[in-house]
Amino acid sequence: MRRDLASLFMTSLVAAATAGAGEAPSVPRIDAPELARLGSRAVGVTTLEFVDASRADRRLEVDLWYPAAGATGGVPVTYEGSLTAEPPAPPTRFTRPGIAVRDAVRSAGPFPLVVISHGYDNESVLFSWLTENLASKGYVVAAIRHRDPPIIDRARFPEAVRNRPQDVAFAATALQRSLGEGQLVDPARTALVGYSMGGYGVLSVAGAARNDAWGVAGLKALVALAPAGAGFAGWGDDGLAAITVPMLFISGDRDLTVDYRSGARAFFDQATGSNRYLLTFRGGGHRIGLGPAPDAMRTRLWDLDWFEDTVWSAERIVGINLHFITAFLDRYVKDDASRTAYLDGLVPESSAGEWPSGAAGDYAAYSPGTDGITVWQGFQRGHAEGLELLHATPR
Repeated sequence: MRRDLASLFMTSLVAAATAGAGEAPSVPRIDAPELARLGSRAVGVTTLEFVDASRADRRLEVDLWYPAAGATGGVPVTYEGSLTAEPPAPPTRFTRPGIAVRDAVRSAGPFPLVVISHGYDNESVLFSWLTENLASKGYVVAAIRHRDPPIIDRARFPEAVRNRPQDVAFAATALQRSLGEGQLVDPARTALVGYSMGGYGVLSVAGAARNDAWGVAGLKALVALAPAGAGFAGWGDDGLAAITVPMLFISGDRDLTVDYRSGARAFFDQATGSNRYLLTFRGGGHRIGLGPAPDAMRTRLWDLDWFEDTVWSAERIVGINLHFITAFLDRYVKDDASRTAYLDGLVPESSAGEWPSGAAGDYAAYSPGTDGITVWQGFQRGHAEGLELLHATPR
Protein backbone atom coordinates (compact mmCIF):
# COMPACT_ATOMS: atom_id res chain seq x y z
CA MET A 1 0.00 0.00 0.00
CA ARG A 2 1.29 3.45 -0.89
CA ARG A 3 2.17 5.52 2.15
CA ASP A 4 1.49 9.22 2.33
CA LEU A 5 4.82 10.86 1.47
CA ALA A 6 3.99 14.22 3.02
CA SER A 7 3.40 12.52 6.38
CA LEU A 8 6.60 10.52 5.96
CA PHE A 9 8.48 13.68 5.02
CA MET A 10 7.46 15.44 8.21
CA THR A 11 8.34 12.34 10.24
CA SER A 12 11.81 12.33 8.71
CA LEU A 13 12.25 16.01 9.57
CA VAL A 14 11.32 15.41 13.20
CA ALA A 15 13.79 12.53 13.32
CA ALA A 16 16.48 14.68 11.71
CA ALA A 17 15.86 17.53 14.13
CA THR A 18 16.51 15.23 17.09
CA ALA A 19 19.43 13.35 15.58
CA GLY A 20 22.18 15.77 16.60
CA ALA A 21 25.31 15.28 14.53
CA GLY A 22 23.52 12.71 12.35
CA GLU A 23 20.84 14.99 10.97
CA ALA A 24 20.39 15.70 7.27
CA PRO A 25 22.36 18.87 6.42
CA SER A 26 19.50 20.14 4.24
CA VAL A 27 17.62 20.83 7.48
CA PRO A 28 19.14 24.14 8.62
CA ARG A 29 20.15 24.94 12.17
CA ILE A 30 17.95 27.15 14.35
CA ASP A 31 20.29 30.14 13.86
CA ALA A 32 20.08 30.00 10.05
CA PRO A 33 18.67 33.04 8.24
CA GLU A 34 15.01 33.04 7.25
CA LEU A 35 15.11 31.69 3.69
CA ALA A 36 17.31 28.72 4.60
CA ARG A 37 14.40 26.77 6.01
CA LEU A 38 12.94 23.88 4.04
CA GLY A 39 10.06 24.44 1.68
CA SER A 40 6.69 22.71 1.89
CA ARG A 41 7.26 19.99 -0.70
CA ALA A 42 8.35 16.41 -0.14
CA VAL A 43 11.50 15.39 -2.01
CA GLY A 44 12.39 12.48 -4.24
CA VAL A 45 15.76 11.43 -5.62
CA THR A 46 16.83 9.23 -8.51
CA THR A 47 19.91 8.67 -10.67
CA LEU A 48 20.04 9.13 -14.44
CA GLU A 49 22.73 8.32 -16.99
CA PHE A 50 23.56 10.11 -20.23
CA VAL A 51 26.08 9.16 -22.92
CA ASP A 52 27.97 11.83 -24.86
CA ALA A 53 28.63 10.19 -28.24
CA SER A 54 30.73 13.18 -29.34
CA ARG A 55 33.35 12.36 -26.66
CA ALA A 56 34.02 8.66 -27.16
CA ASP A 57 30.73 7.73 -25.47
CA ARG A 58 31.65 9.46 -22.22
CA ARG A 59 29.10 8.34 -19.63
CA LEU A 60 27.81 10.78 -17.05
CA GLU A 61 25.63 9.82 -14.13
CA VAL A 62 23.47 12.57 -12.69
CA ASP A 63 21.75 12.51 -9.31
CA LEU A 64 18.35 14.16 -9.58
CA TRP A 65 16.30 15.65 -6.73
CA TYR A 66 12.73 16.79 -7.41
CA PRO A 67 9.44 17.77 -5.74
CA ALA A 68 7.65 14.52 -4.97
CA ALA A 69 3.97 13.60 -4.90
CA GLY A 70 4.05 10.10 -3.45
CA ALA A 71 6.21 7.05 -2.84
CA THR A 72 6.13 3.30 -2.37
CA GLY A 73 8.05 2.19 0.70
CA GLY A 74 9.08 5.68 1.65
CA VAL A 75 12.32 5.30 3.62
CA PRO A 76 14.51 8.45 3.60
CA VAL A 77 17.72 7.87 1.71
CA THR A 78 21.19 7.44 3.18
CA TYR A 79 23.77 8.70 0.70
CA GLU A 80 27.05 6.85 0.21
CA GLY A 81 30.33 7.87 -1.38
CA SER A 82 34.08 8.18 -0.94
CA LEU A 83 36.78 10.81 -1.09
CA THR A 84 40.50 10.54 -1.78
CA ALA A 85 42.43 10.03 1.46
CA GLU A 86 45.96 11.02 2.39
CA PRO A 87 48.37 8.65 0.64
CA PRO A 88 48.94 5.79 1.00
CA ALA A 89 45.52 5.24 2.57
CA PRO A 90 42.68 4.07 0.29
CA PRO A 91 39.71 6.38 -0.32
CA THR A 92 37.63 7.07 2.77
CA ARG A 93 34.04 5.91 2.48
CA PHE A 94 31.24 7.89 4.12
CA THR A 95 27.48 8.00 4.54
CA ARG A 96 25.22 10.99 5.03
CA PRO A 97 21.52 10.99 6.02
CA GLY A 98 18.96 12.63 3.77
CA ILE A 99 15.28 13.54 3.72
CA ALA A 100 14.60 12.48 0.11
CA VAL A 101 12.86 9.21 -0.80
CA ARG A 102 14.48 7.30 -3.64
CA ASP A 103 12.36 7.02 -6.80
CA ALA A 104 9.38 8.75 -5.20
CA VAL A 105 6.51 9.65 -7.51
CA ARG A 106 7.21 13.00 -9.15
CA SER A 107 4.97 16.03 -8.72
CA ALA A 108 3.49 17.54 -11.86
CA GLY A 109 5.75 20.25 -13.26
CA PRO A 110 7.16 22.11 -14.88
CA PHE A 111 9.72 23.33 -12.35
CA PRO A 112 12.90 25.37 -12.81
CA LEU A 113 16.04 23.29 -13.42
CA VAL A 114 19.21 23.78 -11.38
CA VAL A 115 22.36 21.96 -12.56
CA ILE A 116 25.20 21.54 -10.04
CA SER A 117 28.87 20.92 -10.81
CA HIS A 118 30.85 19.69 -7.80
CA GLY A 119 34.46 20.47 -6.89
CA TYR A 120 37.55 18.62 -8.07
CA ASP A 121 37.43 14.95 -6.99
CA ASN A 122 34.26 15.58 -4.94
CA GLU A 123 31.01 13.59 -4.83
CA SER A 124 27.64 14.83 -6.10
CA VAL A 125 25.77 13.53 -3.03
CA LEU A 126 27.78 15.85 -0.79
CA PHE A 127 25.62 18.66 -2.16
CA SER A 128 22.51 17.14 -0.56
CA TRP A 129 22.50 20.14 1.83
CA LEU A 130 21.55 22.26 -1.19
CA THR A 131 19.84 19.81 -3.55
CA GLU A 132 17.26 18.55 -1.07
CA ASN A 133 16.57 22.01 0.28
CA LEU A 134 15.97 23.52 -3.17
CA ALA A 135 13.81 20.58 -4.27
CA SER A 136 11.58 21.17 -1.24
CA LYS A 137 11.10 24.71 -2.58
CA GLY A 138 9.95 23.70 -6.06
CA TYR A 139 13.16 23.22 -8.05
CA VAL A 140 14.42 20.17 -9.91
CA VAL A 141 18.10 19.88 -9.02
CA ALA A 142 20.61 17.77 -10.94
CA ALA A 143 24.13 17.14 -9.59
CA ILE A 144 26.62 15.76 -12.12
CA ARG A 145 29.05 12.97 -11.19
CA HIS A 146 32.13 14.19 -13.07
CA ARG A 147 34.45 11.21 -12.39
CA ASP A 148 37.55 13.38 -11.90
CA PRO A 149 41.04 11.93 -11.55
CA PRO A 150 42.17 11.65 -7.90
CA ILE A 151 43.21 15.03 -6.55
CA ILE A 152 46.66 13.63 -5.65
CA ASP A 153 47.34 12.80 -9.33
CA ARG A 154 48.32 16.30 -10.42
CA ALA A 155 49.57 15.10 -13.82
CA ARG A 156 45.94 14.51 -14.80
CA PHE A 157 44.72 17.97 -13.81
CA PRO A 158 44.44 19.10 -17.49
CA GLU A 159 42.00 16.24 -18.04
CA ALA A 160 39.62 17.70 -15.48
CA VAL A 161 40.05 21.20 -16.92
CA ARG A 162 39.15 19.91 -20.37
CA ASN A 163 36.17 17.81 -19.29
CA ARG A 164 34.48 20.09 -16.80
CA PRO A 165 32.76 22.67 -19.05
CA GLN A 166 31.93 20.02 -21.63
CA ASP A 167 30.31 17.87 -18.95
CA VAL A 168 28.24 20.80 -17.69
CA ALA A 169 27.04 21.86 -21.14
CA PHE A 170 26.23 18.32 -22.24
CA ALA A 171 24.45 17.31 -19.04
CA ALA A 172 22.40 20.53 -18.85
CA THR A 173 21.23 20.16 -22.45
CA ALA A 174 20.44 16.46 -22.02
CA LEU A 175 18.46 17.18 -18.85
CA GLN A 176 16.52 20.00 -20.50
CA ARG A 177 15.61 17.72 -23.38
CA SER A 178 14.68 14.59 -21.45
CA LEU A 179 12.93 16.23 -18.49
CA GLY A 180 11.39 19.00 -20.56
CA GLU A 181 9.68 16.51 -22.83
CA GLY A 182 8.32 14.82 -19.72
CA GLN A 183 7.15 18.22 -18.46
CA LEU A 184 9.05 17.93 -15.19
CA VAL A 185 11.22 20.99 -15.94
CA ASP A 186 10.86 24.24 -17.81
CA PRO A 187 14.03 24.41 -19.96
CA ALA A 188 13.63 28.19 -20.28
CA ARG A 189 14.22 28.54 -16.52
CA THR A 190 17.63 26.97 -15.97
CA ALA A 191 20.32 27.89 -13.43
CA LEU A 192 23.88 26.62 -12.96
CA VAL A 193 25.68 26.18 -9.63
CA GLY A 194 29.36 25.30 -9.34
CA TYR A 195 31.80 24.84 -6.49
CA SER A 196 35.58 25.26 -6.95
CA MET A 197 36.39 23.42 -10.21
CA GLY A 198 32.65 23.38 -10.79
CA GLY A 199 32.69 27.18 -10.56
CA TYR A 200 35.22 27.24 -13.38
CA GLY A 201 32.95 24.91 -15.36
CA VAL A 202 29.74 26.92 -15.01
CA LEU A 203 31.46 30.26 -15.67
CA SER A 204 33.00 28.84 -18.84
CA VAL A 205 29.63 27.53 -20.04
CA ALA A 206 27.87 30.81 -19.23
CA GLY A 207 30.08 32.65 -21.72
CA ALA A 208 33.50 33.27 -20.18
CA ALA A 209 35.16 30.75 -22.52
CA ARG A 210 33.49 32.30 -25.60
CA ASN A 211 32.79 28.83 -26.94
CA ASP A 212 29.36 28.52 -28.54
CA ALA A 213 29.54 24.73 -28.35
CA TRP A 214 29.51 24.97 -24.55
CA GLY A 215 26.41 27.15 -24.28
CA VAL A 216 23.27 26.29 -22.30
CA ALA A 217 19.94 27.53 -23.66
CA GLY A 218 17.45 29.07 -21.26
CA LEU A 219 20.09 30.06 -18.73
CA LYS A 220 18.66 32.55 -16.23
CA ALA A 221 21.20 32.70 -13.39
CA LEU A 222 24.50 31.33 -12.11
CA VAL A 223 25.97 30.68 -8.65
CA ALA A 224 29.74 30.15 -8.21
CA LEU A 225 31.05 29.07 -4.79
CA ALA A 226 34.81 29.53 -4.27
CA PRO A 227 35.26 29.39 -8.06
CA ALA A 228 38.50 28.17 -9.59
CA GLY A 229 39.81 29.40 -12.92
CA ALA A 230 42.37 32.09 -12.20
CA GLY A 231 45.63 31.19 -13.89
CA PHE A 232 44.40 28.28 -15.99
CA ALA A 233 40.97 29.02 -17.44
CA GLY A 234 42.17 30.85 -20.55
CA TRP A 235 39.22 33.22 -20.54
CA GLY A 236 41.31 36.25 -21.43
CA ASP A 237 41.06 39.68 -19.86
CA ASP A 238 37.47 40.20 -20.99
CA GLY A 239 36.03 36.68 -20.94
CA LEU A 240 33.94 37.15 -17.83
CA ALA A 241 32.53 40.41 -19.23
CA ALA A 242 30.77 38.31 -21.87
CA ILE A 243 28.47 36.76 -19.24
CA THR A 244 25.15 38.57 -19.14
CA VAL A 245 23.03 36.45 -16.77
CA PRO A 246 22.78 37.48 -13.10
CA MET A 247 25.49 35.89 -10.93
CA LEU A 248 26.05 35.22 -7.25
CA PHE A 249 29.65 34.62 -6.16
CA ILE A 250 30.22 33.15 -2.69
CA SER A 251 33.72 32.92 -1.24
CA GLY A 252 35.92 33.22 1.81
CA ASP A 253 38.57 35.94 1.79
CA ARG A 254 41.13 33.51 3.26
CA ASP A 255 40.75 30.97 0.48
CA LEU A 256 44.24 29.48 0.14
CA THR A 257 43.22 26.91 -2.49
CA VAL A 258 41.99 29.04 -5.40
CA ASP A 259 42.85 32.50 -3.97
CA TYR A 260 40.18 35.04 -3.20
CA ARG A 261 41.82 38.14 -4.72
CA SER A 262 42.58 36.64 -8.13
CA GLY A 263 39.51 34.40 -7.95
CA ALA A 264 36.04 35.38 -6.74
CA ARG A 265 36.93 39.02 -5.99
CA ALA A 266 38.55 39.56 -9.38
CA PHE A 267 35.81 37.64 -11.17
CA PHE A 268 33.18 39.89 -9.58
CA ASP A 269 35.03 42.99 -10.83
CA GLN A 270 35.62 41.58 -14.32
CA ALA A 271 32.05 40.39 -14.96
CA THR A 272 30.91 43.84 -16.06
CA GLY A 273 28.10 42.57 -18.28
CA SER A 274 26.23 40.93 -15.41
CA ASN A 275 23.99 42.04 -12.55
CA ARG A 276 26.14 40.36 -9.90
CA TYR A 277 26.65 39.83 -6.19
CA LEU A 278 29.65 38.78 -4.11
CA LEU A 279 29.01 37.28 -0.66
CA THR A 280 32.23 37.01 1.36
CA PHE A 281 32.80 35.03 4.55
CA ARG A 282 35.34 37.13 6.45
CA GLY A 283 38.20 34.86 7.50
CA GLY A 284 36.65 31.92 5.68
CA GLY A 285 38.61 29.57 3.45
CA HIS A 286 37.88 27.25 0.55
CA ARG A 287 35.75 24.69 2.37
CA ILE A 288 32.34 26.29 1.92
CA GLY A 289 30.70 23.83 -0.46
CA LEU A 290 30.36 20.35 1.02
CA GLY A 291 28.51 20.90 4.28
CA PRO A 292 29.43 19.31 7.63
CA ALA A 293 31.83 16.36 7.69
CA PRO A 294 30.17 12.93 7.90
CA ASP A 295 31.17 10.88 10.93
CA ALA A 296 33.55 8.72 8.87
CA MET A 297 35.48 11.84 7.82
CA ARG A 298 36.18 13.07 11.37
CA THR A 299 39.01 10.81 12.49
CA ARG A 300 41.84 12.06 10.22
CA LEU A 301 42.72 15.70 9.59
CA TRP A 302 43.04 15.21 5.82
CA ASP A 303 39.49 13.84 5.67
CA LEU A 304 38.08 16.54 7.94
CA ASP A 305 39.74 19.23 5.84
CA TRP A 306 37.58 18.36 2.85
CA PHE A 307 34.67 19.87 4.81
CA GLU A 308 35.39 21.97 7.85
CA ASP A 309 36.56 25.59 7.76
CA THR A 310 39.04 26.67 10.41
CA VAL A 311 36.96 29.72 11.41
CA TRP A 312 33.33 29.19 10.40
CA SER A 313 31.24 26.20 11.45
CA ALA A 314 30.05 24.16 8.49
CA GLU A 315 26.45 24.27 9.74
CA ARG A 316 26.55 28.06 9.88
CA ILE A 317 27.99 28.25 6.36
CA VAL A 318 25.22 25.97 5.09
CA GLY A 319 22.48 28.11 6.61
CA ILE A 320 23.86 31.35 5.16
CA ASN A 321 24.44 29.79 1.74
CA LEU A 322 20.93 28.33 1.65
CA HIS A 323 19.43 31.70 2.52
CA PHE A 324 21.24 33.64 -0.18
CA ILE A 325 21.05 31.00 -2.90
CA THR A 326 17.31 30.69 -2.30
CA ALA A 327 16.81 34.46 -2.45
CA PHE A 328 18.92 34.73 -5.60
CA LEU A 329 17.33 31.84 -7.52
CA ASP A 330 13.81 32.80 -6.49
CA ARG A 331 14.45 36.36 -7.67
CA TYR A 332 16.16 35.66 -10.98
CA VAL A 333 14.88 32.23 -12.00
CA LYS A 334 11.34 32.29 -10.59
CA ASP A 335 11.05 36.08 -11.06
CA ASP A 336 9.83 36.50 -7.47
CA ALA A 337 10.22 40.24 -6.86
CA SER A 338 9.55 39.79 -3.14
CA ARG A 339 13.09 38.40 -2.79
CA THR A 340 14.70 41.64 -3.95
CA ALA A 341 14.85 43.07 -0.43
CA TYR A 342 16.96 40.11 0.73
CA LEU A 343 19.64 41.00 -1.85
CA ASP A 344 19.54 44.69 -2.74
CA GLY A 345 20.10 47.78 -0.62
CA LEU A 346 21.75 45.98 2.30
CA VAL A 347 24.60 47.58 4.22
CA PRO A 348 27.73 46.04 2.62
CA GLU A 349 29.24 44.93 5.94
CA SER A 350 26.80 42.72 7.82
CA SER A 351 28.34 43.66 11.16
CA ALA A 352 27.39 47.30 10.53
CA GLY A 353 23.68 46.49 10.61
CA GLU A 354 21.78 47.92 13.58
CA TRP A 355 18.73 46.75 15.52
CA PRO A 356 17.86 49.65 17.80
CA SER A 357 16.98 48.89 21.40
CA GLY A 358 13.25 48.61 21.80
CA ALA A 359 12.58 47.89 18.12
CA ALA A 360 9.89 45.37 17.30
CA GLY A 361 10.64 41.66 17.33
CA ASP A 362 11.13 38.93 19.91
CA TYR A 363 14.46 37.25 20.61
CA ALA A 364 14.39 34.93 17.58
CA ALA A 365 12.71 37.35 15.15
CA TYR A 366 14.07 37.80 11.64
CA SER A 367 15.07 41.30 10.64
CA PRO A 368 12.45 43.02 8.47
CA GLY A 369 15.03 45.44 7.13
CA THR A 370 12.64 48.33 7.81
CA ASP A 371 11.78 50.87 10.51
CA GLY A 372 15.40 51.69 11.27
CA ILE A 373 16.49 48.04 11.48
CA THR A 374 19.45 47.67 9.14
CA VAL A 375 20.48 44.16 10.15
CA TRP A 376 20.36 42.20 6.90
CA GLN A 377 16.79 41.22 6.11
CA GLY A 378 16.04 37.66 7.17
CA PHE A 379 18.86 37.45 9.75
CA GLN A 380 18.27 37.17 13.49
CA ARG A 381 19.36 39.73 16.04
CA GLY A 382 23.05 39.23 16.81
CA HIS A 383 23.48 36.62 14.07
CA ALA A 384 24.56 38.70 11.10
CA GLU A 385 28.27 39.02 11.74
CA GLY A 386 31.43 38.63 9.68
CA LEU A 387 29.95 38.85 6.18
CA GLU A 388 30.17 41.25 3.27
CA LEU A 389 27.77 41.53 0.33
CA LEU A 390 28.72 43.57 -2.73
CA HIS A 391 26.38 44.30 -5.62
CA ALA A 392 27.17 45.70 -9.06
CA THR A 393 25.03 46.23 -12.13
CA PRO A 394 26.05 45.92 -15.80
CA ARG A 395 27.85 48.82 -17.35
